[in-house]
Parts: sequence; structure tokens; C-alpha cells
Amino acid sequence: MAIDPPRSVVLNYDQGSQRLNVQLVEPARLVPILTGIFAVPILLDEFDFRLDDEFARRLGVAMLNAIALGQPDIKQYMTVSQEPIDRPSAQ
Repeated sequence: MAIDPPRSVVLNYDQGSQRLNVQLVEPARLVPILTGIFAVPILLDEFDFRLDDEFARRLGVAMLNAIALGQPDIKQYMTVSQEPIDRPSAQ
């Protein structure tokens, strides 16, 4: 099985065309741009290292909220729950 090199994901909202663009970039190419920029770490141990549906939902909501800070027009399309959705208890 072929394995691609590591990639970073860049997500942006193009207000003119009203679309989200996802781009894959080699991490080394981002270093000069991201040096000294505020970063928000997402600690996997706080999620018990479970990258499940709820984690993905919350990550997506966080990304949309981050975009909306600088481009509030996208909020008119957002109907997502801001709070975590209760997981069924393990029985």
C-alpha cells in the first residue's frame, strides 16, 4: 500500500463563490507562514485518543467558528450544535 507524505490541511471560506476550500500542503511549506502565529492545541488525551464521529463533529464546528470570526457572513449558513452531543453510555 502506497503511503503519501505527511500533509497539513488548510481550510478557507471563499465568500465570493460561497464555498469552502480544502487544500493539502506539505507541513514544511507552512513553517515560515505559521512561525509566531497563535496556535490552539487539541490534546488527544482529553478525548481519550478517540477520533470518533463526535470528535470529528466538534472539530468541524470549531473550524467553522474560527472562519466565522473573520468572515461572519458564513454564520447565516451554520445550523450546527455548539455543545457536545451526549454519547450513549457504554453498557
